[in-house]
Amino acid sequence: MADDLGERLAALSCPVPASAGSDTVLLAHGGGGRMSQRLIERLFLPAFDNPALAELHDGAVLTVPAGRLAISTDSYVIHPRFFPGGDIGSLAVHGTVNDLAMCGAQPLALTAGLVLEEGLPMEELERIVRSMQAAAERAGTSIVTGDTKVVDRGKGDGVFVNVTGIGIVPEGIAISPSRARPGDAILLSGRIADHGIAILSLREGLRFETDLASDTAPLNGMVADLLASAGEAVHVLRDPTRGGVASVLNELAQKAGAGVELDEAAIPVGDAVRGACEILGLDPLYVANEGKLVAFVAPHAAEAALAALRAHPLGREAARIGTVVPDHPGRVFLRSRIGGMRVVDMLTGDPLPRIC
Repeated sequence: MADDLGERLAALSCPVPASAGSDTVLLAHGGGGRMSQRLIERLFLPAFDNPALAELHDGAVLTVPAGRLAISTDSYVIHPRFFPGGDIGSLAVHGTVNDLAMCGAQPLALTAGLVLEEGLPMEELERIVRSMQAAAERAGTSIVTGDTKVVDRGKGDGVFVNVTGIGIVPEGIAISPSRARPGDAILLSGRIADHGIAILSLREGLRFETDLASDTAPLNGMVADLLASAGEAVHVLRDPTRGGVASVLNELAQKAGAGVELDEAAIPVGDAVRGACEILGLDPLYVANEGKLVAFVAPHAAEAALAALRAHPLGREAARIGTVVPDHPGRVFLRSRIGGMRVVDMLTGDPLPRIC
C-alpha cells in the first residue's frame, strides 16, 4: 500500500527541469517558479521594455490623455505560424491595433497573453516575441503587461496569442455602422485577398509565378490621415478580415438598414491573387485581408478622403468601389464587368479557416 501511494504521489509531481537553458518550452516555464521568472527576465522584459512593464506589477498603470476610451481584444491561432509578410506575433498586434483604428482610436497600450505548448522551440518563441515588439513599435504603441501559460504537449497548437488594446478616440469622431447613410461613398484602401491566398498557398504547398505575401500591417496611421482629411464625414470604418469584403459589407448593410451597390471593375485585385482564386474556385471578395480597410464616407468628402488614403504608403491603390443606396436594405449587389447585377450574399461557410 505504501509503495502504491508513493508511486501515485511521484506521478503527480512535476519533473525537475534538466536545464534552465532549455531550447524548448517546458511545463516549468508556466509554473510560476524560477524558470517562469527567468523566461520573463531574459525574454519578455528585454523585448517589450517600457516603464509600465518594468514595474512588474499585476497590471499596468497608465496616464490617459483626454478623449474617449476604445477597447478591443482578439485571439490568434493561425497555421502556419510564420508566413510571407508576417507571423502570428505581428498579426496579433496588427489585428488588435486595427480593431482600435476602426473605432477611430489611436492605440495607447497593448497587453499580450501567450498560451504555449510544451515542446515549442524556444527559438520560435523568441522570434514571435521580437516580431510582436517590432509591430507595436511600428504602430507607435507598447505592450505594457501580459501573461504566459504552458499546456501539456499535444494539448495546444504550438502557441496561441491574445492581444488586448486600449485606444483613445479624439473628440468629434464618431465611427459606427449606424451612421451609414444612402449616398455614402464606399472606399477600399487597396488590393484584396493577399493575406488569405498567401496563407493558403503556403499551407497547401501551392506554387505561383509571382510570390504572394500577406498584407498584414497596422492601419492606425492611415486612419489618422483619413480622419484629419475628412473628419466627421467618415461614418463607418471596418477591416475586412475573416469572410473578406463581401461578409463585412453584408454585415454593415444589415446593421445600417441600407443597401450596398458595388462596381466589380473598381475593386482592386492583384493578378497573382486573381489567378490563384480562379484556379482554386474562390471569390476574392470572400477571402481574408489583414491590412486593408473599408470606409463609408459622406459624398461631399469622398474625393478628399480617397486622396488621403492614396497619399499613405498603405493606401496607394485605394479605390471607390461602391455606394450606399436606399434600395434593397440589408443586401449587397455587384455590377459585373459586363453590366449585369448579382447578389453578393453573406458567407455561408469558411473556405479558408484559421487565417487569423
